[in-house]
Amino acid sequence: MAEAALAELQDSILSGELPAGSPLRLEELAARLGMSISPVREAVRRLESLGLAVHVPHRGARVSELAVDDLHDTYEVRLVLEPLAVSRAAERFTAGDETAARAQLGEYADAHDRGDLRAARDAHTGFHFTLYRASGSEWLLRLIRPAWENCERYRAISLYGRSTAEVEREHLRILDACVEHDSERAAAELTRHLSATANLVARELGAEALFARV
Repeated sequence: MAEAALAELQDSILSGELPAGSPLRLEELAARLGMSISPVREAVRRLESLGLAVHVPHRGARVSELAVDDLHDTYEVRLVLEPLAVSRAAERFTAGDETAARAQLGEYADAHDRGDLRAARDAHTGFHFTLYRASGSEWLLRLIRPAWENCERYRAISLYGRSTAEVEREHLRILDACVEHDSERAAAELTRHLSATANLVARELGAEALFARV
C-alpha cells in the first residue's frame, strides 16, 4: 500500500497536480487515495528521502520548492555517477541490452505522440536504467536512483524547450556508443545530454547555464 501511495503522490507531483509548496496533509491524502493514514505517512517519508518533499517543523510536510541550487547539486551528482555507469555498461553491452533500450525509446516516442506523459516518463526512465543496469553495478543503481527521482520535476520543465526529436537524437548517440562498446564516447554523450537538460531548466528558472557542454 505504501508503494502504491508513493507512486500516486509522485505522479501528482511530477505532473504538477501537487505543485511546489503544496501541503501534504496525511488525512486529506489518505481520503483522496482511499487508504489508511499509515501507508500514506510512509509514502510521504519516502518523498522526503527522494527530495520531492520537505518536513517543515510545526507545519508538516510540503512539496519541495524548485530551486537553482538544488538543480545544480542534483545534476552535479548525476554527472559523476551516470557517465560512470554508462561507461561501464558500454564495455559489457549485449544484443539483449540493445533490444531492450530500443524498445524503450520506441515507447517513449509513441507515448509523446499520444500525449501520455506518464508513459513517456516511465519509458524514458526505462531507457536510461537499461543502460545503467548493463554496468553490472548494483551500487551505482542504488546511488543514481534518488538523484534521478529528484530531477524528474526539473526534467519536466525541460520538455517545454526541447523537441522530442532532439532528445531522441541524443538518446540514440548514447545508445550507439554503447552498442559499439565505446565507453569514452558513451560517457561523453551522456554528459552532454544531462548538461543540456540542466542548463535549459536553469534558464527557465531565470539563471545562467550551470554546466559546460563538453
